[in-house]
Amino acid sequence: MTTQPEADEKTPGSRLEEEGEIAADYLEELLDIADLDGDIDIDVDHGRAAVEIVSEDASDRSLRRLAGRDGEVLDALQELTRLAVQAKTGERSRLMLDVAGYRAGRRAALTEVAKEAVARVRETGEAVALEPMNPFERKVVHDAVAEAGLASDSDGVEPNRHVVVRPA
Repeated sequence: MTTQPEADEKTPGSRLEEEGEIAADYLEELLDIADLDGDIDIDVDHGRAAVEIVSEDASDRSLRRLAGRDGEVLDALQELTRLAVQAKTGERSRLMLDVAGYRAGRRAALTEVAKEAVARVRETGEAVALEPMNPFERKVVHDAVAEAGLASDSDGVEPNRHVVVRPA
């Protein structure tokens, strides 16, 4: 005998879509308060709600200020957005937020850093320690290193936590 899910149960996809919608509403209010123009794109990526604030004008610097120097404003805005989602759903959110392509650009740059570290490890056979990074940045590097077939660990404590790339 098969049972149907209860009406209040949600599939993972619909739960993530709901997170994205809640986040979009929160961010639209924030943009209105800050008098900033931007559109909200919602997606589901790698089992997470993914929300991006974009501008039709690629040279629009006002949205880039929401990323901040080294992404610190974006990190804070992401945490606030996650809290807004949690307040509505009652569940912790792993939502990823991007503003004006900051994280996408950072991901590409970090992938190159990881490739260079992988090449050095393969050349020397010795571990390579990278500069301190935030959790998002470390995850990107770990994924790129694993894809290259090597091993990596995070060492240290915040704010000096960093990735060490090691032979497999």
